[in-house]
Amino acid sequence: MKTAASAPHTTGFLNTRVVTALAIVALALSWNFLPDFAVVLLGYIGLYSIVAVGLVLLTGVGGMTSFGQAAFVGIGAYATAWMGTSPWVAAQLGGLVGAQALPWLGLVLGLVITFVLAWLLGSITVKLQGHYLPLCTIAWGLSLYFLFGNMEFLGGQTGITGVPALVIGGFSLASPRAMGVVIWIVLLVAMWLMGNLLDSREGRAIRSLKGGQIMAESMGVNTALYRTKLFVLAALLATISGWLYAHMQRFVSPAPFNLNLGIEYLFMVVVGGAGHLWGAVLGATVITLLKEKLQDILPMLFGTSGNFEMIVFGLLMVIVLQRFANGLWPTLQRLTARWIAQPVQHLPPADPSLLDQRAIPEHGETLLAATHVSRRFGGLVANNEVTMDLRAGEVHALIGPNGAGKSTFFNLISGVDIPTSGEVRFMGRVMVDAPSRRYAQLGLARTFQHVRILGERTVLENVALGAHQRAHSGWLKSMLRLDRAEESALLAQARVQIERCGLGALADQPAASLALGQQRIVEIARALASQPAVLLLDEPAAGLRHLEKQALTELLRQLRAQGLGILVVEHDMGFVMNLADRVTVLEFGSVIASGTPAEIQGNQRVLQAYLGVDEDEDEDIALQSAEVSA
Repeated sequence: MKTAASAPHTTGFLNTRVVTALAIVALALSWNFLPDFAVVLLGYIGLYSIVAVGLVLLTGVGGMTSFGQAAFVGIGAYATAWMGTSPWVAAQLGGLVGAQALPWLGLVLGLVITFVLAWLLGSITVKLQGHYLPLCTIAWGLSLYFLFGNMEFLGGQTGITGVPALVIGGFSLASPRAMGVVIWIVLLVAMWLMGNLLDSREGRAIRSLKGGQIMAESMGVNTALYRTKLFVLAALLATISGWLYAHMQRFVSPAPFNLNLGIEYLFMVVVGGAGHLWGAVLGATVITLLKEKLQDILPMLFGTSGNFEMIVFGLLMVIVLQRFANGLWPTLQRLTARWIAQPVQHLPPADPSLLDQRAIPEHGETLLAATHVSRRFGGLVANNEVTMDLRAGEVHALIGPNGAGKSTFFNLISGVDIPTSGEVRFMGRVMVDAPSRRYAQLGLARTFQHVRILGERTVLENVALGAHQRAHSGWLKSMLRLDRAEESALLAQARVQIERCGLGALADQPAASLALGQQRIVEIARALASQPAVLLLDEPAAGLRHLEKQALTELLRQLRAQGLGILVVEHDMGFVMNLADRVTVLEFGSVIASGTPAEIQGNQRVLQAYLGVDEDEDEDIALQSAEVSA
């Protein structure tokens, strides 16, 4: 099998890694020759970019909007400023660690405070949906800003002066030129670490957050935990930026950490390209330079001083966002794609033994059983005393007219929803209030009535997400690229399932570019990547052409022969009757018939309720009509 790449690469004279290396070398060689003003400006761009990189992960990738990052910048700045200037700290710790170590203790203090506060705020905030999440970040961002200005030991509105310079190896970083080098080193290291994180199993889980909680949880992702960790990570990056800012400015006051700056950070991400790490740097550069130039040009145009730049700045942002809806970085990538290729990812040989392997259940073993399951939504009864089971090595079809409660029942037996009454037992365990990820851990995989995929990611990445539970490398391993062997095994497993489902030629294509029927097959391949014992398929044949349905039927027969239990919701009666071993029929949320396909086709109540046939109509005509309508 060929080595898997995380994204399709284009033909070009250079690749992005070479271009990045050349840009870094050019900046390093020219650094000492740049004018002081340019060096200071580059320092600020680096500081803003560090915060924006965290926001790319939080907002652009994770789908959580935050206006409060400036407050975390303030925590980093005030922690080190207080640690470096407080007489009490100097008396207690100065003799033990030395004055030069106090700024580093300030970094530790800022990170600890931010971690605790961000975890607390994040565990509450990220549970909110829609506009409530950004409103909440505005609220606590303002609260922290006013807190900085009202604490006397932090200097109140006056702030803290005389912040000591950083000293590394006996070399003082008092000058902006020296401090700027450290800022850009920190930025590049942060981007390398975050890039590694996104290019991993954990990165796929982070990207799945934007695709919706139901899909991510069904893949085994603990969405609440991941959202909180992402919130904390972005906050820690902002704190590091604040720490560097304090030692570059040598002065800290509340003014730079207000809501306006929080909005600007978000602007930087959106203008640069919300889903791209280098977009954060581009956005920070564009907005910083734009603000600087407007402050010089507008007073000359209007003949008076004022905040005219904010008005023009806002209008320009509207124009940029209308013209470049996805940001400037994707546009730049598209324009340079002919000359600059995406690098090929080199991975070690795949070792399947690194992934968790699931034992195949005994043929005929009951895998999933629902007993008298009901679900009520107020006065509406969606499912009423539904009892059915699924055994290893069989295809069980669940059919019924629209509104019969099939999708609701699917959600009840997969952890998406909780039964009002009754019991769901999976793999011998009673699943009381168990979330979807718990079902996934035990061996259940599913597709959805309305396709849920990561459209901008490749087919390979989408399918690899299905194998999330079979690997265990965490965030730190991913950042340091210590997960490469496991990643190789995951991508190899994903390719196996893609080939198995007949989409091998499309593995490196963006999933959104596929036809709807092909996207449904991607969902099936993703489900198979988890090596499930039970497969729930919600209308898998919808949108498929005749030959594609035949191929899907053959695939499901192979899976049945291998011992999988397959539960199918489908409206295509020809597909169902040619495939299913047993059929259960729902009407108005209740089971009206259950048996073999032949028994269901001969059941007069099914013909009445599902097919709309009167009792005195000829049965053969009814069945013929059923096949035609399917």
